[in-house]
Amino acid sequence: MTILNRGVQTVVLSGVFIKELVMSSVAVAQQVIGDSSALKPAILAVPVGLRSRAGITTLANCVSLTPGTTSLHVSEDLSTLYVHVLDAPDPDAVVQSIKDTFETRIKEIEG
Repeated sequence: MTILNRGVQTVVLSGVFIKELVMSSVAVAQQVIGDSSALKPAILAVPVGLRSRAGITTLANCVSLTPGTTSLHVSEDLSTLYVHVLDAPDPDAVVQSIKDTFETRIKEIEG
């Protein structure tokens, strides 16, 4: 992958992150203002298919900087990221969302 392509993919990841940041901020604000008894917090294991420590760190940072989610731990073999989620009515959908929004774009940057 050329440096130009990596730069373009980085801009795409940044745009996706900003979109997720805004959407998550609104969702968390609604949850705080509304009935928080309906929340289903969870700790989820997200399988990671990234090749580099930098990629995994970027994924963990994207997750932690998005309101409503916090990265807790990366497994010793770097294959799993553990994430605390404020509301996970469908845990599989949350895991897939993290993989679809952030991980796939980070993979493109890794080349």
